[in-house]
Amino acid sequence: MKKNVLLFAPIGIMAVFVCAMAQDVPSRPAGVTTESERAVARGIEFLANAQAKDGSWRNMGGRGSYPTAMTSLAGLALISAGNTPTRGKYALHLRRGIGFILGSSQRNGLITDFQSEARPMYGHGFSMLFLSQVYGMEEDRQRRDEIRKVLRRGVELIARSQSAQGGWNYTPDSGGDEGSVTIMQVQGLRGCRNVGIKVPKEVIDGAIRYIENSTTSDGGISYRVGQGGSRPSLAAPAAACLYNAGKYDSPLAERILKYCDSHLSADGPRGHYYYTQLYLAQAYYQAGGERWEKYYPEIQKRLLNSQRDDGSWQGDNVGTTYGTAIAIIILQLPYKNLPICQR
Repeated sequence: MKKNVLLFAPIGIMAVFVCAMAQDVPSRPAGVTTESERAVARGIEFLANAQAKDGSWRNMGGRGSYPTAMTSLAGLALISAGNTPTRGKYALHLRRGIGFILGSSQRNGLITDFQSEARPMYGHGFSMLFLSQVYGMEEDRQRRDEIRKVLRRGVELIARSQSAQGGWNYTPDSGGDEGSVTIMQVQGLRGCRNVGIKVPKEVIDGAIRYIENSTTSDGGISYRVGQGGSRPSLAAPAAACLYNAGKYDSPLAERILKYCDSHLSADGPRGHYYYTQLYLAQAYYQAGGERWEKYYPEIQKRLLNSQRDDGSWQGDNVGTTYGTAIAIIILQLPYKNLPICQR
């Protein structure tokens, strides 16, 4: 698979390209419709109105608030819709979100709001991904230096927290691991590596080994290494994770995608639907070809039909910030505004 050179460009060049991205792409890429553009505009407006005074977004109902995870997802949605910290209708909202995430960075490198997040590694992984995506867009040198410092500490925290099996768990000091948290750390690490922040090779190698050892005979992914049974909701994230790690021509990624072809669609699974579709969309988009051409109109129709009157999506009973951000990211993939999702 062909790598996009933007992901490996020097940071000065990357900043120019990323800031120009929203202006240079075609006005309507293949598959995007007037209806989907309107849906995204309504969703972005909902997110803008839902932002708290401190710059955070939180679950609006559901299982706790998870402010770092929700803020990072909302920020990624704003970027996917063409906003940067200095350009776009919602540039100020994006800057406030960046400020909240930077302010949530702890001395040990963990990005979390201790009062609200019992499982902080979820938020840490999403925060690392968000900051790495916005880093090349940031035009203020002082703020960019601050982002780089937080990302470097965050990488060190992830490296220290890796289990003997190569994965990560809900908290950095647990010593254990499980699939969904592992995938989030790999995406964050890949985002950092793309913008020139050193990521130890052995950490990435260990994470890839974890995915390999979690893969079952049918191409599915188990909850953790050594635990039998395939979980469709982890298969798509695993495939996306392999692409993020640079395994563009991996036979294992193709085997996992074939499992996804048989067990997943734009209509399923029932549980963890938005989480699964977030990664299935990325995996199919990066794979390209018939998979993406078949999938995108189907997921687009499904999301347009499930959007609520106020412009939001209710995601997996987690909340409307979560569902809305994920829906926007999926619908906006053809615009190529998120470097991590580019082919």
